[in-house]
Amino acid sequence: MRRRFLLHLLAMLPLVFLTGCDETPTGRAQLALVPHNMMAQMGEDAFEQLLKSQPISRNAAVNNLVQCVVQKLVTAAEVSYPDLDFPQAWEVVVFEEHSPNAFALPGGRIGVHSGLLDVAETPAQLAAVIGHEVSHVLADHGNERLTQQLGIKAVLMLVGVMGEGDMGHQQLMQALGIGAQLGISLPFSRTHEEEADLMGLAIMARAGFDPQQSVVLWRNMAASGSGQPPEFLSTHPAHASRIKALQQGLEEATATYQTVAPADCSG
Repeated sequence: MRRRFLLHLLAMLPLVFLTGCDETPTGRAQLALVPHNMMAQMGEDAFEQLLKSQPISRNAAVNNLVQCVVQKLVTAAEVSYPDLDFPQAWEVVVFEEHSPNAFALPGGRIGVHSGLLDVAETPAQLAAVIGHEVSHVLADHGNERLTQQLGIKAVLMLVGVMGEGDMGHQQLMQALGIGAQLGISLPFSRTHEEEADLMGLAIMARAGFDPQQSVVLWRNMAASGSGQPPEFLSTHPAHASRIKALQQGLEEATATYQTVAPADCSG
């Protein structure tokens, strides 16, 4: 009796999730069920922890450059996606960290590692990275990711209850966990990365940054020696795959870039 009930519940779970489907700015179907104010609070809490634990760059030239690039990207994003809900303000901090990275959190917090400036050699290349990270926030990828993870855990809990006492139960749970990771979590993460790349490309072009520099940036990343696991085991596309996808979006982005004034963040 309990097994039959749980089977019905498991069968209904996808229907429950589908009722909350929305769309990302690119038109992809999306399931993001966590309240936005909760996501913003989590973003604020995480950023506060970083501010307490990570050294902050006091390099005036670097900070001015990053602030300039972010301001132009946010203005362009508001033009490119006028129907989206934007954070009331964006908080931008440069952290003293050698890894070439940047991130954006729900609620409008942006962190840039000082090491990114060693790889992003021009303001346009910096815009390619920050535009990508801002796009993650605008597309609500964090919410979608958290919703997905909660859903996977719920299904595994159901299977765990159903399989109590069965032979090989532990092995089944392990296989399901790995299957969920490789078949759902990682591909979804790569989808997020690819979507953020193309949104970021459109935003940087609208902001007046040469979109061709996005390809140069990722070639620099590949040459910097930061190794990647095989693509099917990675949450991010391989550098070659990413560059190919960006190149396919360059024609439209370049057409946009040619209609706006070039951005000047030279200081």
